[in-house]
Amino acid sequence: MWSNEFYYILPLYTILYQNILSMNILECLERFLTYLRLHKWRSMRTLEQYESHIWKFIVFLDPKTEMYPCKPFDHREAFLDTIAEKRIENREIRWSLKKHSPLQIEQIKKEDVDDFRLHLHKNWLSIKTTNAYMITLRSWFKFLKKEQFECLDPTVIDLMKSPDREVTFLTDDEIKEFFLSIDQTDIQWIRDFAICECIYSTWLRISELTALNRKDVNFETLEFAIRGKWNKLRTVYLTETASDAIQKYLELRADSFSPLFIRHNFSLENINSSLLQDDNVRLSRFFITNMVKDYGLKAGILKNIHAHSLRHSFATTLLTNGADIRIIQELLWHASITTTQVYTHVTNPKLKEAHKKFHNW
Repeated sequence: MWSNEFYYILPLYTILYQNILSMNILECLERFLTYLRLHKWRSMRTLEQYESHIWKFIVFLDPKTEMYPCKPFDHREAFLDTIAEKRIENREIRWSLKKHSPLQIEQIKKEDVDDFRLHLHKNWLSIKTTNAYMITLRSWFKFLKKEQFECLDPTVIDLMKSPDREVTFLTDDEIKEFFLSIDQTDIQWIRDFAICECIYSTWLRISELTALNRKDVNFETLEFAIRGKWNKLRTVYLTETASDAIQKYLELRADSFSPLFIRHNFSLENINSSLLQDDNVRLSRFFITNMVKDYGLKAGILKNIHAHSLRHSFATTLLTNGADIRIIQELLWHASITTTQVYTHVTNPKLKEAHKKFHNW
């Protein structure tokens, strides 16, 4: 038989249990970002995307949240902040938002997610982008379920059927015209040529390329290690052509900056001053993407190419020349073979030739 004390303790345990399961939606977002940062080692760019998606969902559910001047959490401060006053300020902002946004995580229903999906569609977001929002929400609720919060079952969030992915790649002739369009009489153009050769021969993602430092590359072994997507370490191999192009560029540099590729539109008087740091001269993803587009137009290529097109082009070349798709998957660092299979479209002409050769009765 239960003792009398149990009936006094039971309400207290009930309250504590309810507090554990019921939580403010902003607190849930903060915990999720902390989990991604500390346990999953997600990149800052990934954190920004996840936070942006969930924040827009919160504003959709509770429009008055948009009145506040900033986001509830700045994960960049968690990486970079060393000033106690700034941490206190962020904490005060978080508590203020939690107080003014009483929405609890267990209040969210499947209908809310469906309405948000429709809202995104009405704002002309593509199916791919809309699905990216749904994937973020699904990951968020999956984390909350694992933490034993009372929330929406993530398995009820379906993705929209999207058309087959198409990749833009350059033919052998277009690749030649592309590289011929890059003049090599100035350090900036020599740099651009080295960047394009590096992408084409190593299949680096743009974010991985911009993060490269001089010390990362071993020109003797023609390889280097990087931490790429999912924070996994992988080895990247250079061709001799790419290695020569990078070394030619580095020989023209008269600075001590760490980044492998830098901008050159700063004053030479400031090259060794404290006014310029590594982060000030490191190239951005947007610069490289636009640079590749510009050289594509200069070469007279009518395709809508981008930096990833060079990555696609070499993968396509290997597959056409008979490379095993599993090897290409490893080199491209694709988690799933399904992602790599998008390149098999280039084998269609060979299939047609084989069909015509052997099926002629």
